[in-house]
Parts: sequence; structure tokens; C-alpha cells
Amino acid sequence: MSPKLVAQYLLPHRFLSRIAHGVARIRVRWFKNWLTDLVIRKFDVNLAEAANPDPHGYVHFNAFFTRALREGARPADPDPASLLMPADGRVHQVGRIREGRMVQAKGQEFTIAELLGDEAAARAYEDGWFANIYLSPRDYHRVHMPWAGRLTHTLHIPGRLFSVAPWAMQAIPRLCARNERLVCHFDTGFGPMCQVMVGAILVSGVETVWGGEEIPPYASRVRERDWRNQGIELGRHEEMARFNYGSTVIVLFPRDAVVLEDDLQPQQPVRMGQRLGRVLR
Repeated sequence: MSPKLVAQYLLPHRFLSRIAHGVARIRVRWFKNWLTDLVIRKFDVNLAEAANPDPHGYVHFNAFFTRALREGARPADPDPASLLMPADGRVHQVGRIREGRMVQAKGQEFTIAELLGDEAAARAYEDGWFANIYLSPRDYHRVHMPWAGRLTHTLHIPGRLFSVAPWAMQAIPRLCARNERLVCHFDTGFGPMCQVMVGAILVSGVETVWGGEEIPPYASRVRERDWRNQGIELGRHEEMARFNYGSTVIVLFPRDAVVLEDDLQPQQPVRMGQRLGRVLR
């Protein structure tokens, strides 16, 4: 086992993530500008797409990291029947859910019931479809809706905060089903749809448009919230949530309702709003 992998098991995930959460919100000008410039250089961040292209025009590093894009930077696929890619990033995996399981990486799988923390909810996606998109530090960090939907309920599931980088996905069994995550269930015109915001070490913050900052605080037990009577309806292509730092988002669809593109490959770069698939009904 490599030292990098050993460290993933030994490091105090939540402690380090709490430190990163605080550091990202320091407003001391020289410090937040230094940190922002460091990340721009290291990860080749494209600020020309940002609504505010001035790297020093953000109140703290987290505001820069979760920056909005300029209008028109991520148009939706023009076909109104297209499912949309929910985020910028790279494809971890995309494909069919088979025997209740989805692929994490070559040789690594986990069950949908594990991911969702709910056997009954998982049954809605038997033989359905999944897409797992990794957001690196250079990417736009807001997650949008692949299709219009009404929020029904969320589950905040406690867990580890392993890295979700490609090397970790290949090496750590059932990683996405073990990490802290926010499971968001929607009703749509074709049936249920689920988007899972998976936390990761140093990058474990999740914020939604309806509830604000959801993670942290970190959970000690599963927390379910019912949103059915709140009238929270989000349109196709509309912002749903954001990662305060990056991570991965998993979207689930039922069988016979949609079909995903068959040319999406692991590690393929993708952009929010491009065609992910199409709705059949």
C-alpha cells in the first residue's frame, strides 16, 4: 500500500477539513489574495469565464472558489429533451445500474442502497442509470439540475472524508458510499431523480440553494429532512448546490425513463449544461 493511500486512512479527516473551512474564509487581504493566486497558478484556473474576473475581488478564498460564471458561459444543450451535465469536471464513471450496484472505478463497486442510506429509495433506480462527475480544484464548483424537479427530501449521511481524486477512487473500496454526503431526492416529469453531493478531505463543504450550508456541521447520525410541503421547485439548468472546495456529484435516474450518452468515458472532461442523455417519456 502506497504512503499516499496509508495517509488517507490515518489522517484526521474532519479535523483537517474544519481547519480548511476556516482558512478559506479568512478575509485578511494579503493572505486570501496569496492563496487565490496560488490556486490559480497551480491548477490553471480560467477566470475569463467568471462573472467577476478579478482574482482579488472576492471577500475570501471560498467566495473565489465558488464564484459564479458570466452569463452565457455554460449554455444548456438546445434540445429540450436533453438531460444536462450537472457540473464541470471529469467523468469518474457513467452507465447502467446493474443488480443494484454502480461502478466506482475499474474493479470497484458499491450498492445504490449503501450510497443512499435507504433500501426503499434505491429500488426506484434498479436497472437505471448513474453518472459520477469529479470536480477538481480548477473547475466551476456549482452543481446544477439535469432536469426540472421538485425537492422531496434530503438525507445527510455521516462518514469518512477520503479524497475523491481518480487515484483514490481506484484504490479505496466503496469510497462514495463511505464518505460524508448529502443525498437530494427530486420528483420530476419522468419519475424520481437523485443528486448526491459527496464530501472529501479538505473539500467537504456542501451548500444548497434552499438550505444554505448543510455540511459542516458534520453528522454523527443520519439526518433526514422532509421538503415536500416547502414548494422547492428547480428548473432544468438551474443551480442546485455548490461545493465549498471541490468533490464529486453522483446523479441517478430510473430505468426506461432516460438514456445516457454512450460515448462518455472515464476521465473525459465535461462542462455543466452539455448533453448527458435524453428523456424518453
